[in-house]
Amino acid sequence: MRRVFLSLLTLVLIAVAERANAQGCVAIRSAGGFCGAGEGHVDTTSKWQLSINNRYFKSFRHFIGTDEQKQRLAQQTEVINHQYTTDITIFRLINPRWSIMLDMPIEANTRSSLYEHANLGRFQTHSFGVGDIRVAVYSWILDPVKMPKGNIQVGLGVKLPTGAYNYQDYFHTTDSTKRLGPVDQSIQLGDGGTGLTLEVNAFYNFSSKFSVYGNFYYLSNPREVNGTSTARGGTPSASAVKNGSDVMSVPDQWMGRAGVNYMVSHFTFSAGVREECLPVHDLVGGSNGFRRPGYIISAEPGVTYSVGKVSVYGFVPVAIVRNRTQSVPDKITTDLTGKTAHGDAAFADYAINVGLNYRF
Repeated sequence: MRRVFLSLLTLVLIAVAERANAQGCVAIRSAGGFCGAGEGHVDTTSKWQLSINNRYFKSFRHFIGTDEQKQRLAQQTEVINHQYTTDITIFRLINPRWSIMLDMPIEANTRSSLYEHANLGRFQTHSFGVGDIRVAVYSWILDPVKMPKGNIQVGLGVKLPTGAYNYQDYFHTTDSTKRLGPVDQSIQLGDGGTGLTLEVNAFYNFSSKFSVYGNFYYLSNPREVNGTSTARGGTPSASAVKNGSDVMSVPDQWMGRAGVNYMVSHFTFSAGVREECLPVHDLVGGSNGFRRPGYIISAEPGVTYSVGKVSVYGFVPVAIVRNRTQSVPDKITTDLTGKTAHGDAAFADYAINVGLNYRF
């Protein structure tokens, strides 16, 4: 049962370190690793734990609401984002019930488009560096030693604005002229806000082979806007100033996961569902400024291999539903003009998450 518990928590709590990061222009950022110290709550000799998660996706399918804008691919005007993030997460076991975490994401992003470069051709902008660092503290509701069959873990954390939220690159304005300006919100390294995070992780073992899991994460960003211009180094349009989309928003974000696991020898096979969301309205603070709100519901198969103090895993959430919802600036424009305004966003078909967990 102890091995079942360790393998399960590697799956449930380390695989979640895939991070809440929606697959595309709905710019949900790295949330950092979720608590993976769970297995240390049983193996009390392992006071430290290191988790490294790598995530990649390519977004290119445009949606307004749930309607795919297929003409963008046909006309070759789609925006293409390639986004790669490595989350390096360290956990420290305080005692069998309490643990703390420090997470540092490193991001490398490329974005190609026509409209950002005066439709002169398809050109790229880039960003690279450390994202928003997060620290958190976790506690099991029940005694994990006495209750190995099932438990609930709660975590509270702080996300720090360490990632650049005014990262700049060059945009083509004529055949021979470029202009330096902030890159698109979707490839900024941070959001510029100091946020509070809440996590709930739960599992239950029905047998030595079959179990279920659930995870919930919410990031509250009280700051409304971060002051970064959306005009790519130019002058914001009058309409953007009127509806508030001339500067970038600092949005909340949340993620939920649930699924089942089946163990065979050192392998744990997982099948679940995952939803990632950037809401229209924040829980605390204002909600104006430029953002692409929306959500993705994905089927999430995965496999984890555990041996000794090491676990390695791979998960591939595949998008089932993609919805770019109407933002606050969209609604303001609708009220001002009397015509429905609803921006689009590009989404990925799937994401690839691979990583490892090591207990010292």
